[in-house]
Amino acid sequence: MPQLDPAPWFPILILCWTVFLIFIPPKVMAHTQPNQPTPQSAEKSKETPWTWPWY
Repeated sequence: MPQLDPAPWFPILILCWTVFLIFIPPKVMAHTQPNQPTPQSAEKSKETPWTWPWY
């Protein structure tokens, strides 16, 4: 059965993994977001406890 012969598919598999592991990660990591997140303020807001009317 020729579809079980790994000879033509193994180099294709190696080539695909080479592309995925060597060429694509630097391109993805170099991507910058257009809007950088703003830092939150250091002071915490005062939270009031929830009054449970049935308790």
